[in-house]
Amino acid sequence: MAEIDFSKRSFNYYPTNAIVVAKFVDGKWSRPEVTGDFNFSLHCFAGIFHYAPSCFEGLKAYRGADGRVRMFRPDENAKRMESSARYLDMAYPSEELFIEACTLAVQANWEHVPSFESGATLYLRPILIGINPQLGINSSKDVLFAVMVSAVGTYSGAKILVPGTAVMSRNYDRAATFGSGGYKLGANYAQSLHAYNLAHKLGYRELLFLDTATHTRVEEFGSSNFFGIKDGCYITPDSPSVLPSITNKSLRRIAEEFGLKVERRAIPVEELGSFEEVNSCGTAVVITPICRIDDKPALESDTVTRQFRYPEVCGKYSEKLYHRLVGIQRGIEEDTYGWCVFVNEPN
Repeated sequence: MAEIDFSKRSFNYYPTNAIVVAKFVDGKWSRPEVTGDFNFSLHCFAGIFHYAPSCFEGLKAYRGADGRVRMFRPDENAKRMESSARYLDMAYPSEELFIEACTLAVQANWEHVPSFESGATLYLRPILIGINPQLGINSSKDVLFAVMVSAVGTYSGAKILVPGTAVMSRNYDRAATFGSGGYKLGANYAQSLHAYNLAHKLGYRELLFLDTATHTRVEEFGSSNFFGIKDGCYITPDSPSVLPSITNKSLRRIAEEFGLKVERRAIPVEELGSFEEVNSCGTAVVITPICRIDDKPALESDTVTRQFRYPEVCGKYSEKLYHRLVGIQRGIEEDTYGWCVFVNEPN
């Protein structure tokens, strides 16, 4: 295989060697299988095509400064997939099966794990979809679980810790108040695509969704969670319709390590004006600083009713949080939390 320059990659799909597949059929799981066939053969009446019984996860494998390969907190991804599947009333892989399949996927694509020096990572995308033929609104009884990978660079090709702009979404919602926002369902992302596309066409890096009921409280960005820094506090929304980000959870623990007070609570839109630092955070984006948030009556409107501005450079606390988190993931700093799972090179 020709040598790959991983340093020039964005967050995108790039071909690899293999995927890992397991199925739950007739009440039992098959063993995970490594295959070079990237195409699924499914019945045309499979539930996934009609009623969207689908959830997924995202995690990364890193080649560390010591040359060892680590996955970051796959147990938390397994638990979140279980939560999503339970919401859909579908079967789900055990934590052991989930981590085994992820490990096999990394090993099967070993030469696609980027070098430490490249700054790139191997992104893992586990999916769970309903596959039994059905007609009628019912949960799927048979499911396919698969783990696929892509060696990626930074999200949207943006430079690390370079602030971008965001716009509020007042006339489009991501998730209903009593809906599925707290689960990583494919349908949630389909719901946000049109609004996200509009924001990107207008030149914004991010789209900030508000609570559906009143549009007065911050929920999350289109790609990731929201957190802000002020008065020595790390503040992030507490809402059942916000996806429980594993990155956000990790950053909250690190924030405490740095002596920051951590608050999970409602964040009124008006409070955006008092934050010293604002960021989006997630597996793909890690930490992306936000330098401006525009408030409009509608995304399509040319009218900006107010702007919230932040530093044009990454804030000092956000930068410290980023380097501590990435330091653990890449083996630069000691993993005092036991978050990383090492993957051995295949025989």
